[in-house]
Amino acid sequence: MIVFLKRYIPSLRWLANYQKPWLRGDLFAGLTVGVMLIPQGMAYALIAGLPPIYGLYSSIIPLVVYAALGTSRQLGVGPVALISLMVGTAVSSMGTSSVEEYVAIAIFLSLMVGVLKVLLGILRLGFLTNFLSHPVVSGFTSAAAIIIGLNQVKHVLGVNIPSSKYLIELISNISAQVSATHVFSLIVGASGIALLFALKKWAAKLPGALILVVLGILASYLFQLEQLGVKVVGEVPGGFPAFRNPWISTEMLYKLLPAALTISLVSYIESMAVATAIRNKHRDYKIWPNQELLALGCANIAGSFFQSYPTTGGFSRSAVNDDSGAKTALAGVFAAVLVAISLLFLTDLFYFLPKAILGSIILVAVSRLFSWSDFVHLWHTDRRDFLMSIATFFATLFFGIEPGIGVGIILSAATVIYESAKPHIAVTGQLPGTPHYRNIQRFPQAELRDDVLVFRFDSQLYFANANFFKEKVEEMVAEKGEALRLVVLNAVSVNGMDSTGADALREILEQLSQKGIAFYIAGVIEPVMEVLEKTEIDKLLGEDKLFLHPNDAIEFFDRINSLEV
Repeated sequence: MIVFLKRYIPSLRWLANYQKPWLRGDLFAGLTVGVMLIPQGMAYALIAGLPPIYGLYSSIIPLVVYAALGTSRQLGVGPVALISLMVGTAVSSMGTSSVEEYVAIAIFLSLMVGVLKVLLGILRLGFLTNFLSHPVVSGFTSAAAIIIGLNQVKHVLGVNIPSSKYLIELISNISAQVSATHVFSLIVGASGIALLFALKKWAAKLPGALILVVLGILASYLFQLEQLGVKVVGEVPGGFPAFRNPWISTEMLYKLLPAALTISLVSYIESMAVATAIRNKHRDYKIWPNQELLALGCANIAGSFFQSYPTTGGFSRSAVNDDSGAKTALAGVFAAVLVAISLLFLTDLFYFLPKAILGSIILVAVSRLFSWSDFVHLWHTDRRDFLMSIATFFATLFFGIEPGIGVGIILSAATVIYESAKPHIAVTGQLPGTPHYRNIQRFPQAELRDDVLVFRFDSQLYFANANFFKEKVEEMVAEKGEALRLVVLNAVSVNGMDSTGADALREILEQLSQKGIAFYIAGVIEPVMEVLEKTEIDKLLGEDKLFLHPNDAIEFFDRINSLEV
């Protein structure tokens, strides 16, 4: 029973071995992240189209639940910019008629996202996110950063600009309203952006967003910015978020299902990426992908009953949490406590906070999401990945969030299918003075014999690539010409074989036999050997035609031929 509990409640593991020196690091890290969460949560709620208070509501219960169930000890859970944009896009497409209805749908979406993640975790389907490759995620995130940023320009300009998820529409809306820019709002927003970049450059360890919020509130109060036309947050309800049933209707569930699934996958990928990166710095614990799905799912489910919209692990907060000395997930609990205290005692101060300040916080935050360096790196390393990333980038910009992700998933899956159907095949030659055979394209000094063909097939041999395998072998045999007497398949990279692959191998063997060409196999691994035995290809070959290394096969062939002569 204890083992079971520790498996599904990982916090029991580190709590049982908790050391007193860790408390200082956890407390300091928790307070630091909590300080970040207050302005970030409010700002990210605006991205989702929600009143700022819901960003704070989303920064309490999900953090506590994840601390208990998550396997990462430094992951900072809460509202994030990318998921907030996706929530805003999904809810706005429902055609809501009031703020209350809009909020209710966003909270219901948190419940749906949580349930989907829990189901994926129970079914151990975390591997599905592998279809969103890094180039796809990079292209999508960079496009989302632009969409998020342009949607926040209205707060800095102090004008009413309709939100949109399409680049052209956003640019058109901004262009139509830019002449109506409110000067004081622009001054406040631009000053906020300048201060954040300055603090990032010269005082990176200071909580820039919190400093900006405090200065913004002071300036707003002292100079009566609201009377000058600068929009402020206004009345913020105080107190802990009340317990409410988030369920709306089955009809709404069906409407939101595609968006909920997309948010589930993207938020899980973002969380796992940062959790894995930070864990690699410590290596004293293990990240369990399916348990992470369960933990993040339960965090969203529990949060939805306390008026939280979808949350996940964030890059910046997790990095700060780790840098501040967090040793366990208890740091997340301390962060949640600080946010709760703010809700209980400090909400009156938020009334004076200019929305231009929140807009500047978002603009600076999302500027770091756009990764030009990723595009440059992909261009120089893998043009196919570059094209996949660029396609996702433009699909997201011009067609929206869900289509952009859809294009990315299709391209990722197509790439996997293509590479699986047409894997790498290398003609190999012997390195002078050694028994080793290497790809002649990479090792031009490798020696080839006119009467011998040695090739390596770098994939499992199965139904998707069996015909390709046969065609390539026939091509290589034809290129060798009449002098060819021996073909050796170096199967060291063949990690699997099905019945179709076995049939293809049998056909090749029979074709070569009819031409008087010997066929040997080297480097067969155990799972493939089992298939050869079940299909009786091993008997057709004969035990004397299976070798450990290609050089052994050629030496045997030469010895047999010399005896015959």
